[in-house]
Amino acid sequence: MKTRSKFLIGSGIIVITLVSLAYVGFTQSKTYYHTITELSTLQGSALHQRMRVSGNVRSGTIQRVAGRVDFILEEQGKAVPVSYVGRDPLPDTFKDGAQALVEGRMKPDGRFEAEQVQAKCASKYEATPNQAPGASQPGQTSNTVPGGEGKS
Repeated sequence: MKTRSKFLIGSGIIVITLVSLAYVGFTQSKTYYHTITELSTLQGSALHQRMRVSGNVRSGTIQRVAGRVDFILEEQGKAVPVSYVGRDPLPDTFKDGAQALVEGRMKPDGRFEAEQVQAKCASKYEATPNQAPGASQPGQTSNTVPGGEGKS
Protein backbone atom coordinates (compact mmCIF):
# COMPACT_ATOMS: atom_id res chain seq x y z
CA MET A 1 0.00 0.00 0.00
CA LYS A 2 2.82 2.42 0.82
CA THR A 3 4.48 1.82 -2.56
CA ARG A 4 1.26 2.62 -4.41
CA SER A 5 0.79 5.83 -2.42
CA LYS A 6 4.34 6.97 -3.22
CA PHE A 7 3.77 6.20 -6.90
CA LEU A 8 0.52 8.20 -6.99
CA ILE A 9 2.08 11.17 -5.17
CA GLY A 10 5.08 11.13 -7.49
CA SER A 11 2.86 10.89 -10.58
CA GLY A 12 0.71 13.75 -9.27
CA ILE A 13 3.75 15.97 -8.77
CA ILE A 14 4.98 15.23 -12.31
CA VAL A 15 1.56 15.98 -13.85
CA ILE A 16 1.16 19.25 -11.90
CA THR A 17 4.69 20.32 -12.92
CA LEU A 18 4.05 19.60 -16.61
CA VAL A 19 0.71 21.42 -16.60
CA SER A 20 2.18 24.47 -14.88
CA LEU A 21 5.15 24.56 -17.30
CA ALA A 22 2.77 24.34 -20.27
CA TYR A 23 0.66 27.20 -18.87
CA VAL A 24 3.66 29.44 -18.23
CA GLY A 25 5.07 28.70 -21.70
CA PHE A 26 1.75 29.48 -23.34
CA THR A 27 1.20 32.77 -21.52
CA GLN A 28 4.75 34.00 -22.19
CA SER A 29 4.75 33.05 -25.86
CA LYS A 30 1.48 34.63 -26.94
CA THR A 31 2.00 37.84 -28.82
CA TYR A 32 -0.58 40.47 -29.77
CA TYR A 33 -0.36 42.50 -32.99
CA HIS A 34 -0.99 46.23 -32.76
CA THR A 35 -0.63 49.09 -35.20
CA ILE A 36 1.39 52.14 -34.24
CA THR A 37 -1.86 54.11 -34.10
CA GLU A 38 -3.29 51.65 -31.55
CA LEU A 39 -0.28 51.93 -29.23
CA SER A 40 -1.41 55.33 -27.94
CA THR A 41 -4.78 53.86 -26.90
CA LEU A 42 -3.36 50.94 -24.88
CA GLN A 43 -3.56 51.21 -21.11
CA GLY A 44 -2.67 49.18 -18.04
CA SER A 45 -1.42 45.64 -18.45
CA ALA A 46 -2.17 45.63 -22.21
CA LEU A 47 0.57 48.22 -22.67
CA HIS A 48 3.19 45.97 -21.07
CA GLN A 49 2.30 42.70 -22.82
CA ARG A 50 4.54 41.16 -25.46
CA MET A 51 3.38 42.45 -28.85
CA ARG A 52 4.21 42.89 -32.52
CA VAL A 53 4.16 46.25 -34.26
CA SER A 54 4.78 47.01 -37.92
CA GLY A 55 5.59 50.13 -39.86
CA ASN A 56 8.14 51.72 -42.14
CA VAL A 57 11.65 52.60 -40.96
CA ARG A 58 11.96 56.40 -41.08
CA SER A 59 14.86 57.47 -43.28
CA GLY A 60 17.96 58.64 -41.42
CA THR A 61 16.93 57.27 -38.00
CA ILE A 62 18.94 54.03 -37.85
CA GLN A 63 21.65 54.47 -35.20
CA ARG A 64 23.91 51.68 -33.97
CA VAL A 65 24.62 52.18 -30.27
CA ALA A 66 26.62 49.81 -28.04
CA GLY A 67 24.44 46.75 -27.49
CA ARG A 68 21.43 47.93 -29.49
CA VAL A 69 20.15 49.54 -32.69
CA ASP A 70 17.79 52.51 -32.40
CA PHE A 71 15.39 53.60 -35.16
CA ILE A 72 11.90 55.01 -35.64
CA LEU A 73 8.94 53.14 -37.12
CA GLU A 74 6.18 55.21 -38.66
CA GLU A 75 2.71 54.52 -40.01
CA GLN A 76 -0.08 56.89 -41.08
CA GLY A 77 1.63 59.92 -39.57
CA LYS A 78 2.27 58.24 -36.21
CA ALA A 79 5.73 57.14 -35.04
CA VAL A 80 7.28 55.05 -32.29
CA PRO A 81 10.96 54.94 -31.30
CA VAL A 82 12.36 51.40 -31.27
CA SER A 83 15.48 49.92 -29.66
CA TYR A 84 16.49 46.51 -30.99
CA VAL A 85 18.30 44.59 -28.26
CA GLY A 86 18.09 41.09 -29.76
CA ARG A 87 21.05 38.78 -30.29
CA ASP A 88 20.39 37.91 -33.94
CA PRO A 89 21.90 40.12 -36.65
CA LEU A 90 19.46 42.43 -38.40
CA PRO A 91 18.20 41.24 -41.80
CA ASP A 92 19.95 42.50 -44.96
CA THR A 93 16.70 44.14 -46.04
CA PHE A 94 16.59 46.30 -42.89
CA LYS A 95 17.35 49.82 -44.13
CA ASP A 96 15.79 53.26 -44.47
CA GLY A 97 12.23 53.05 -45.80
CA ALA A 98 11.92 49.27 -45.34
CA GLN A 99 8.78 47.72 -43.93
CA ALA A 100 9.59 46.21 -40.54
CA LEU A 101 7.81 44.03 -38.03
CA VAL A 102 9.20 44.25 -34.49
CA GLU A 103 8.38 41.99 -31.56
CA GLY A 104 8.91 42.97 -27.94
CA ARG A 105 7.46 45.25 -25.25
CA MET A 106 6.67 48.90 -24.70
CA LYS A 107 8.77 50.56 -22.03
CA PRO A 108 7.45 53.20 -19.58
CA ASP A 109 9.40 55.94 -21.42
CA GLY A 110 7.39 55.30 -24.63
CA ARG A 111 10.17 53.42 -26.41
CA PHE A 112 9.47 49.99 -27.90
CA GLU A 113 12.16 47.45 -26.94
CA ALA A 114 12.35 44.88 -29.72
CA GLU A 115 13.81 41.41 -29.29
CA GLN A 116 13.14 40.41 -32.91
CA VAL A 117 13.06 42.39 -36.16
CA GLN A 118 11.79 41.22 -39.53
CA ALA A 119 12.13 43.49 -42.56
CA LYS A 120 11.47 43.55 -46.24
CA CYS A 121 12.28 46.11 -48.88
CA ALA A 122 9.02 46.89 -50.68
CA SER A 123 10.73 47.84 -53.95
CA LYS A 124 12.37 44.40 -54.14
CA TYR A 125 8.96 42.74 -54.50
CA GLU A 126 7.25 45.19 -56.87
CA ALA A 127 6.69 44.46 -60.55
CA THR A 128 8.83 46.36 -63.05
CA PRO A 129 6.90 49.31 -64.55
CA ASN A 130 5.01 48.50 -67.81
CA GLN A 131 5.26 44.75 -67.13
CA ALA A 132 2.41 42.39 -66.45
CA PRO A 133 2.69 40.43 -63.19
CA GLY A 134 4.28 37.04 -63.82
CA ALA A 135 5.86 38.06 -67.15
CA SER A 136 9.48 37.13 -67.80
CA GLN A 137 12.19 39.76 -67.58
CA PRO A 138 14.51 40.23 -70.59
CA GLY A 139 17.21 37.59 -70.46
CA GLN A 140 15.08 35.18 -68.42
CA THR A 141 13.93 31.91 -69.92
CA SER A 142 10.54 30.41 -69.42
CA ASN A 143 10.14 26.83 -68.27
CA THR A 144 6.95 26.35 -70.22
CA VAL A 145 6.58 24.43 -73.47
CA PRO A 146 3.68 24.41 -75.93
CA GLY A 147 0.71 22.78 -74.27
CA GLY A 148 1.24 24.72 -71.02
CA GLU A 149 3.16 22.10 -69.06
CA GLY A 150 6.45 23.00 -67.39
CA LYS A 151 9.74 21.21 -68.00
CA SER A 152 11.11 19.04 -65.25
